[in-house]
Amino acid sequence: MRRPAPVGPNRLPLPGRPRPRLPGGERGRLTMLYGGLLVLAGAMLICLVNFLVREGLYTSISTAVAVEPRLATLATPGATSAGTLTVGTASPANAPPGTAPADGGQSHFQAVKVVTQAAEQAAQNQLLTVSLIALAAFAVISVALAWWMSGRVLRPVAVITNTARRLSGENLHERIALDAPPGELKQLADTFDAMLDRMEQLVGAQQRFAANAAHELRTPIAVQRAAAEIGLATEDPAAVARVRRKLIEVSESSERLIEGLLLLSVSDQRLDRREPVALDQLARAVAAECAASEEARANRVTVRSDIAPVSVEGDPVLLAHLVRNLVGNALRYNRDGGRVEVGVRDGVLEVGNTGPQVPPETVPYLFEPFRRLQERRHGPREGAGLGLSIVASIARAHHAAVTAVPGSTGGLRVRVEFPTA
Repeated sequence: MRRPAPVGPNRLPLPGRPRPRLPGGERGRLTMLYGGLLVLAGAMLICLVNFLVREGLYTSISTAVAVEPRLATLATPGATSAGTLTVGTASPANAPPGTAPADGGQSHFQAVKVVTQAAEQAAQNQLLTVSLIALAAFAVISVALAWWMSGRVLRPVAVITNTARRLSGENLHERIALDAPPGELKQLADTFDAMLDRMEQLVGAQQRFAANAAHELRTPIAVQRAAAEIGLATEDPAAVARVRRKLIEVSESSERLIEGLLLLSVSDQRLDRREPVALDQLARAVAAECAASEEARANRVTVRSDIAPVSVEGDPVLLAHLVRNLVGNALRYNRDGGRVEVGVRDGVLEVGNTGPQVPPETVPYLFEPFRRLQERRHGPREGAGLGLSIVASIARAHHAAVTAVPGSTGGLRVRVEFPTA
């Protein structure tokens, strides 16, 4: 029978359980880490110095004492007085000069050994005392320096944290703008600033989208209400017929707007499946449909095609909407007797027209929802202002790049480059 896992303070850490961390904040942990490493390094250095000194100290002292000529006069037979320690020997007083001691220098060797050991022990004790005092002072200074250094290192992190806590929807324009030399923390702060730039753009786009959508949806409701209250107040059959046609037209416009919003919402989502799609067949069918449309015949717009076989991976329904929106915009925003050019080659779809002049600085804004080159006139068959935004959203879902440039003779040329297989 399996025993239950122990609980309480003696419970072993599980593989998925995070390891216990040192107490205190990051600055305290860095201080303990840096200070501990410095103190350990100092202790190792002191141990090494004491070891090397102890190994060579005896030899140095014994050599110095052995060659000292005055050591022979430190103690002689019969020459010592009370309180004088005999540490060496000399020749007897009546011995002729140059006569060696009777014990063959054994007493002299013992004296050298005693002096050397005493000096070595005293030097080692003094060195150990000084080393311990130095180590204690070094530990205090190391901890203080580690605390100061960790504070300097973590200062950018504190700035980033305070900025992140302070930011909200009202002050997304603030930036860290860290003034520091190049490094990992500087790169982190710059990356955070770049993220704030993208967030500010997205929030601004969402706010403009909500305001424009509310305006676009409120306008047809107001028109319908006015038509119902004013136009239907009369019993004139002709007036009632006009109001009826106006209500139907406004209802169709609202329906197209809602369909565009739904399509924009769907295209912003990730594709669940992909399949090979013949982009050339889609472009050829849409170009033929637009060339035969009533709008193209009424405005005498010519649709030209330069299409080569191209297959891309994606959603066929969304890609059809992409092509239809591009060609439809090129046809709608064109001049009388103009032309629409549709080209497909080497994984690139390009659609251009001969419409009005487009200022280059306004081109990026045309891909935002409800942004038009001209103010809305609420005329017949006027678009909802979602065409290019839907194109950009579908292209992002297919990992395609969308670019647009003004035409040399007016209009706009939009280029959608799909990723190659």
